[in-house]
Amino acid sequence: MDFDWLFKKKQTFPDFWNDYLNYFDKKKNSEAVANARFIAFDTETTGFDKKEDRILSIGAVAFIGKKIEVSNTLELYLEQAVFKAETVEIHGLMKKGAFEKVTELEAIKIFLAYIKNDVLIAHHANFDKNMINEMLLRHGLGKLKNKFIDTGYLYKKSKHIIYRENLKSYSLDDLCKELNVPTVDRHTATGDALITALVFLKILARLDKRKHLNWGYLLGG
Repeated sequence: MDFDWLFKKKQTFPDFWNDYLNYFDKKKNSEAVANARFIAFDTETTGFDKKEDRILSIGAVAFIGKKIEVSNTLELYLEQAVFKAETVEIHGLMKKGAFEKVTELEAIKIFLAYIKNDVLIAHHANFDKNMINEMLLRHGLGKLKNKFIDTGYLYKKSKHIIYRENLKSYSLDDLCKELNVPTVDRHTATGDALITALVFLKILARLDKRKHLNWGYLLGG
């Protein structure tokens, strides 16, 4: 009988991944929503296929209550292993540009250290989450453990609109128009992250007036 499996080493992960996981040993969401640190983030990519396409840039902003930590934003540009000239018109990122670029692995380390166990905010969040998760899996890591809030879904929920009754998929531009949020630096990762943060704060103000500003409402399906 082959007993080799008994002596196989348990899979080990790099320190930066273990550091990230350790943040989740601490209880989250026990504090009031108004005192919690949120991270709004966005990715610019070569396309929409999580397997074939790659992240070109990641932008993120942190905020607590109504205060955005402008001096503590995250802006990463990644080395382009995949290049699609047809998408440059949207994001403006050339394969060789003026921005200082980091490897995919270095981007992962910086991003995880920035987000810790905070709640992540994104517009159409599943896309950005899937792109990040696929990047993590390429380097033998697990998926993100953070809670996510999708501003598109939360906006509909705040208006008491159910997806089955209204199939409109609100774009970030739609929400900016309806909530009177300026679209500065649109289609840059950091610009869209800041816009998403402002949209989220506008929605929170609406929920606060209706006494819905609680974790159950924000994180509920």
